[in-house]
Amino acid sequence: MKKNILLVAVFATLLQCTYYRPIIDSSGRSGTFDISKAEEITNDTQHCKTLAKDNSNFVSNILYWSVSPTLDTKYESIMRKCLIQRGHSILN
Repeated sequence: MKKNILLVAVFATLLQCTYYRPIIDSSGRSGTFDISKAEEITNDTQHCKTLAKDNSNFVSNILYWSVSPTLDTKYESIMRKCLIQRGHSILN
């Protein structure tokens, strides 16, 4: 029984690797643009989530996390880069 509970706890912890909620500064603009290009935050977030989910999986997240100096998963890295490239200022 204790082994099953421990196993469920480990899997629940590892599944948290695919959950990433970026903190977006919606009132400012990214330092790379003269005008604000971050007008479609909801749409961009949904597109980036889909891209990150399609291009990462459990194994790739763990492998990426194990060598990442910032301890990001592959999902988080793709999501962050996608939003930054769309003109959003990401704080985390």
